[in-house]
Amino acid sequence: MSASPANKTILLVGASRGLGHAMAAEYLKHGWTVIGTVRGADRTPLHDLADAHPGRVEIEDLDILEPAKIAALRGRLEGRRLEALFVNAGVTNNPAETVADVTTEEFVRVMVTNALSPMKVIEALSDLVAPEGLIGVMSSGQGSVTNNTNGMREIYRSSKAALNQFMRSFAARHAGDARAMVVMAPGWVRTDMGTSAAPLSIADSIPSLVGVLLAQHGEPGLRYLDYLGRTVPW
Repeated sequence: MSASPANKTILLVGASRGLGHAMAAEYLKHGWTVIGTVRGADRTPLHDLADAHPGRVEIEDLDILEPAKIAALRGRLEGRRLEALFVNAGVTNNPAETVADVTTEEFVRVMVTNALSPMKVIEALSDLVAPEGLIGVMSSGQGSVTNNTNGMREIYRSSKAALNQFMRSFAARHAGDARAMVVMAPGWVRTDMGTSAAPLSIADSIPSLVGVLLAQHGEPGLRYLDYLGRTVPW
C-alpha cells in the first residue's frame, strides 16, 4: 500500500531560496514532509518555512561540492524512507563566454557544480528512495542538444547537457527499476540566477513543475520534461 500524502517525504537538495524553496513550499501544500538542504548555518527562507510548518520541514546542512558532507548526510538519513529525492543545484557564468574564452578553472567550477556534484548526491542517496518513488534533477531546456540552434550560454548549456547524459547513464545502470526518474526544465524563471529578464515568475513555473513531478510517480523510466509536462528533446 502506498503512503498517504501526509506520510510522504521528499529530500530537496538546494532548498534554501529560489526555485528550491518554492518547491518546498509547494510540496507542503500537497501534504508532504520536506527535508531541505542548505549550505552553512545562516538563516534562510527555508527556516521561515520551517517555522510556519512545525514538524513538517527538516533542515539539513549540505554542500554538494564536499563528498564528506554528502556521506555525512547519508549517515544521518540511514533508515529513512523517501518517496522522492530531487536535486536542485546550479550555477551560471557569463552567458557570452565561449569555449574560446572560458578559463579552465571557470569551466571546472560550472561543470562540477551543475553536472558531477548532483550525480554524486544521487549515487549516495538513491537507495533511500522507495521502489515506487521518484528521483529527479533540475536541468534546463538549454541542456537540450537538439534545441541548441542559436548558441550562447555555451558553458552552462554544456553542463546541463552533461547532467542529462549522466542521468541517462544512471537510468541505464538501473534498467528495470520501478522508480520514476525525471530531468526537469523549469523554464526561464525570474530568480537571482535567471535574472529579471526572464519571462516566467516562480509562481508561473513551480506549482506546475511540482504537479508534473507528482504525476510521474508510478511511471518507471527516465523522462526529460518541462514545467508544463511537455517532453524536451534530448
